[in-house]
Parts: sequence; structure tokens; C-alpha cells
Amino acid sequence: MADLSLMERLTISGTTKIVLLVMDGLGGLPMTPDGLTELESAYRPNMNRLAAEGTLGLSVPVALGVSPGSGPAHLALFGYDPIHFDIGRGVLEAFGIGVPVGAQDVAARGNFCTVDAAGNITDRRAGRIKTEAALPIVEKLARVKLPECEVEVKPVKEYRFVVVFRGEGLSPEVDETDPQRTGVPPLPAQARTAAAERTAAIVNKWIAAAREAIRDDRPANALTLRGFSADPNLPKYREVYKLRAACTAVYPMYKGVSQLVGMDVQHFSGDTPADEFAHVKAIWNDYDFFFIHVKPTDSRGEDGDFAGKVKVIETVDAALPALLDLKPDVLIITGDHSTPAKLKAHSWHPVPLLLWAPATHMRDAAQEFGERACLTGGLGRFSAADLMPLALGHALRLERYGA
Repeated sequence: MADLSLMERLTISGTTKIVLLVMDGLGGLPMTPDGLTELESAYRPNMNRLAAEGTLGLSVPVALGVSPGSGPAHLALFGYDPIHFDIGRGVLEAFGIGVPVGAQDVAARGNFCTVDAAGNITDRRAGRIKTEAALPIVEKLARVKLPECEVEVKPVKEYRFVVVFRGEGLSPEVDETDPQRTGVPPLPAQARTAAAERTAAIVNKWIAAAREAIRDDRPANALTLRGFSADPNLPKYREVYKLRAACTAVYPMYKGVSQLVGMDVQHFSGDTPADEFAHVKAIWNDYDFFFIHVKPTDSRGEDGDFAGKVKVIETVDAALPALLDLKPDVLIITGDHSTPAKLKAHSWHPVPLLLWAPATHMRDAAQEFGERACLTGGLGRFSAADLMPLALGHALRLERYGA
């Protein structure tokens, strides 16, 4: 596991460029025992060429057998121990859309969902309602007021929104209300500590009023709250790694986690991998670390859409030449976690990873980029939180340790 204090001691400034390309939920499973995974099924000539020239491995986001959320999985990729830095998704979503979360505030990420007449969830994401359709429903939630504290509600994207509770004596130690399955009602907010009892009561009071406000809307006639959290004041990339870091992402949550670690969040036109790579080209001379995030691989996996996930991977591969033309010194292609279409959920399976650093790496025997090839790759299986030291080492940005 990476030691941030050691990294701060050893990192040096330089001119080398590091690119971290994350296809969210990249890891997969074959639909049949003898089949291929989504990555293995995709037409990916550029990734395969890089694999033949580079080194492969498998990363473990949190621990063996543990299925991670997107927040801790990305923190691990950025070199932060996700067990030590346990950050809820609420603050990540809030930061991602520019909503401040103060020292006494508690943020939660909200999902619209669909419930039946009995109050049981029939769709955890309300049919992935479009952002435009969600906006008037969010406005209804924003009009729900409480005497106990101030409540701010803002839209994020599609079925997601953010709620920030502002007031004295609030605690983020509250369990989420999403049961993570259909056929059952949303859970009540429950305090994990005695200090959070009042907060849980306030949250439940707000949920009840919010549910009443939207009960006639379809398909978003109910909601769940996840990732109660406050600002964790993380160590920043510039101080720890001596890197000028930029984040190019479409979805707010990933902008949020990047902002928390001190990356400059980029604003650009479009939402395709080609659009993201074009923006990286435009800022290439201004930064030396580039985090590029591609979301739809995860979305298609959660939908159980094997072919759709394959298509997203192929879209990324087709756009890769524009990124390679920039001649990064270190290019890492991976995911934050696995989201097999077969399981329709995040999973515990180690994540395929490709490291390409022509001046400093040694090739392994792999000839293509896929889960089975990564099983035999030269990097082996390692903690995702060790990725940043690997990247810095290959970029010649770490001093020798000891005499």
C-alpha cells in the first residue's frame, strides 16, 4: 500500500507526462464458462498493440473479495488507502457540481427510484431518467424545508442529485437508504453512532416530506440516499506527488473525487472519449498528469448490456491514436473496479491494467489486453493504491530511498 508521506519525501519535479485512462467498471466476466469477457470480446487493435509493447497486471481496488464503490476505487487509483480515507459519495458528488460542503455540513448522493403501490422498489434508477426530465422533480425536492437545519438540493446527472444538510451538531455517520435490490422498500436512515441519532432523525423527516412531494411523478416517484459524508481534507497531488494534475471527466462524481485530491477539473465540449482526448491535447503543455475518465463501460455493465459495454470499449480504442500522438511517457489503461454485465453490479474481481512506458518498462509475454492475458502479466496482482508509485517510478519522478 502506498505511503503518502514516503511519496512526499521521494517525489521530484520533472517534465515527463503521465496519463491515467480509466474506463469505469472495465473488468468483466464471460457470460458462459468458455466465453470471453467484454474486454476480450472487443475489437481493440490499439490496446492490443500497447499490451504487446507494455506490461500487464491486475489491480485490487480495496481487498480481495471486496466489491468497491466508485469513490474508494478511484481514491485507490490515486494512491490513497481507501480504508484509511473512507469517504462517502455525497461529498464527491457535491464537489463535482460545485456545491460547497463545510466543516459542519453533511452531504448525501440521492437516487431517484420507482416504487409500486406497496412502496417496494421496482427500479433503483427510475429508468435512468434523463437529466432534463429530472430537473423539475429536483426543484420539488428543493422546496422541502425543515426547521432543524438548512437543506440544499441540486441536480447532478440523470437520476442522481445531491442533498446537503447544513446546521449545528450534524454527523455523517448515517447508513444509506438504498437496499441495493428491488422488491423491497427503501431503508430508513439509521445512525451508526449515538452522535448521529439526531442527524438520522432529520434525514428521515426530510425523506418523508420529499417522498410526499414527488409521489405522483413517474417513473421517479421515490428516492434513496447514499454516501453520507463531509469534507475529508485530503492531502493534495501537488504537495504529495509534485504533479500539476488535470481531470477530464463527464460525470460529476469523478470530478468531485479529483477535486478533493487537488486536480484541476477541466471544462470541455462534448462527452465522448474523442472529445476528452481532444481536450487533453489542448491542455497538454499546462499539466504533467492527466486523469481521463470514461463512464459508460460501468453503466452498460450495470444494465447487463454485454454488447453495449463491448461497444464502449471499442469506441475508446478507436479514439486512442489521438492520445498516443501526444507521446506520453507513461500511459496506464485500466478501470476503477469490475462491473461484469453478467452480474449487473460492481464486483470483487481484480481489474485488468496495462502500463506502457517505452523508456522504462520491460515487456512481458502478453500480446493482447484482456483479463486472461493480465493474469499472466509482468506486474502480477497488486493493490490499486500502489499504482501511483509505479507510475511515478516509470516517469522517473522518484528519488532513491536510502543510502
